[in-house]
Amino acid sequence: MSRPAPTQVAPGVHRLGDHGVNFYLIEDPDGLVLVDAGTPAHLMQLRTLLVGLGRPVAHVRAVLLTHGHADHTGLAHTLQEAGADLWIHERDAAILRDGPRSAMRHARPERSMLPYLLRRPSALALPLQLARAGAFTTPAVQGARVFDADQVLEDVPGAPQAVVLPGHTPGSTAYLFTGRGLLFTGDALVTADGFSDRTGPTIVSRCFTHDSRAALTALDRLDELTADLLLPGHGEPFTESVRTATRQARRFGVH
Repeated sequence: MSRPAPTQVAPGVHRLGDHGVNFYLIEDPDGLVLVDAGTPAHLMQLRTLLVGLGRPVAHVRAVLLTHGHADHTGLAHTLQEAGADLWIHERDAAILRDGPRSAMRHARPERSMLPYLLRRPSALALPLQLARAGAFTTPAVQGARVFDADQVLEDVPGAPQAVVLPGHTPGSTAYLFTGRGLLFTGDALVTADGFSDRTGPTIVSRCFTHDSRAALTALDRLDELTADLLLPGHGEPFTESVRTATRQARRFGVH
């Protein structure tokens, strides 16, 4: 179920998606940037926002993918065709090249989904929603720009810093816009997890996490960062400190 309209979460920063998945549009004087790319079903929502801003899709200069899962890459092909550069860590780039179903091969989760569904059958709603949204049938994407370590992406409007946080997937990455106090964590740190029924900062359940030990270790890297607003791939924005978020995530653990 889509939100009636995107939500502005900070000046020039718009949250898109639905009640299960977030992605974000950032306005910058040098062009528009998307962090993640939702699902194919979100295209009309994005277009409506851009019309309201008086901007065509071609004004999206860059798409920063936090990882290769299908609920974060659904519009990647469409936006690339419209002229945007796609950015992703090299260890998740293979998922783009081989198509969304290849995530089970390139970033296989630690546990089966079945035990979680037996405990909480309603959690099946999210993967079913993604299937209806076309997330698992999007085209493979070639030609993404890749990086292999933390670095400032000077070619992207706003010059964000890519912060590599392997664990959820091998190439999971956060993006820090230092001058704006924004930290986009993707699924390396979320504030809602439908499979554990957790609300608040947490690591995604093992049925969607490739390496939970590495995911917990990645929280140490997040502790080194400073931001005013933490914007996750799932759940509500978090306005307390990054260290408060990571402390809560550690306390809850991985389920």
